[in-house]
This record gives sequence, structure tokens and C-alpha cells, in this order.
Amino acid sequence: MSQRMLARLRKDFRRLADPTRAPDMQRYMKSSMKYFGIAAPALRKICRESFADASFEDAETWRSCVLHIFRNARFREEWYAAVELSLWKKAKDFQTLEALPMYEEMIVTAAWWDIVDTLAAHGVGELLRKYPKPMAARMRTWSRSDNLWKRRTAILCQLSFKKDTDLALLYSCIEPSLNSKEFFLRKAIGWALRQYAWTNPAEVQRYVQENRATLSPLSKREALKNIQDRSIG
Repeated sequence: MSQRMLARLRKDFRRLADPTRAPDMQRYMKSSMKYFGIAAPALRKICRESFADASFEDAETWRSCVLHIFRNARFREEWYAAVELSLWKKAKDFQTLEALPMYEEMIVTAAWWDIVDTLAAHGVGELLRKYPKPMAARMRTWSRSDNLWKRRTAILCQLSFKKDTDLALLYSCIEPSLNSKEFFLRKAIGWALRQYAWTNPAEVQRYVQENRATLSPLSKREALKNIQDRSIG
């Protein structure tokens, strides 16, 4: 099934490929991997059609198919297709702790925000919802990883949690990166705080005020972007 699905995806991607836009997409994403040049809505439509008749006998078969597409990708849209299959609504019952190594491989291998941020918010994040205790422990470990993309994932995994955000977990995942000069970590800290500010702006203001000496200017600016009183120095 894995080989047939990848072959079908490639056939459809080639049919809709736009060589005039592909180089610009590759440059924008600073990607060593080429693009077909397919817009996101068209790509998602192809994926829906390709996955419509798919049936996996168990979670292991699904994970194997996702990783087959991902590992054998020659164009970045094939990576995107693997991400779509990993988050496929019909695979909801397969989203167990056994899926985390799959997400980890994709995050570490892709090592760029277009893949990582989607998997952080919608893959790893959903595992955190379902398995809060073991996943919280794992995210705390990831937040101290030598791999910046695992750190970014730990910071961003609660982006959609709103009032369900585990603040202790969020702050403990931010803390190891407070002094980092890495842009993608500073941006992630600000983004995560900004998202929670929609739910509790006063708490985000308090946190930024309390940590104003260690938060980077970028993180503070992003965190307070949607808060009316941004006078924290």
C-alpha cells in the first residue's frame, strides 16, 4: 500500500506541477529539496482524494505508510503529504504514544518550521491532550534537547489549548531556552505566549514583566503583540 500511495501522489503532483512557481517556493523555504510548485489548497485536495479509499489494518501499518512517504520523498510536497497522512482524521484512533517516535523522526529530519510547527501543534499537541502525564514528561525532556526543533516543538505543542493550557508545562518548556540566541526559539517563546494571551492577557503580562531581564526583545514583542498595554520594558 505504501508504494502504491506514494506512486499515486507523485502522479497527481506531477499533473499539477507548476515549474514557474517551484523555484520561488524552494527559495522562500530555503529548501535543498525541490518543489513541484503546488499551492497548499490543491495539495490538500490531492491528499484527501489519495487517502479517501485507504484502509489500514492497524496503527503500525499506518505509521509505516507515513514514514515510507516521508523517507522516500524527493519533492517537499511529498513531505507535506506524509504530514497530512500523519494527521489524517481517519487515523484518530492510531494517535497513541507509539506515534511519538514517528513524529520525532519527521521533526528532526525536516528540521524546518513548515513541517515542525504543524506537527508540534496538531500531532504532538494532540498526543499531549490524550496522554497529559507521560507527554508532559517527554516535552520537558525535549525542551532541554540539543536539537532546537525538539525544543521548539516542546514550546509550541500547546498552541491550540487556550484555557486548557498547562501553564506549569509551558513555562518549564520555555525556561531552558530563555537565554538562547537562536531566532527560532525566541520566536517560538513569543508565539506560545501570544497565543495564551488571547485567553489570559494579564497572566502573560505578569510573566513577561517577571522575566523581562531574560526574555529576548523578540520574545517580549511577540508575546505582547495583541495586548493593549505593551509598556513593559
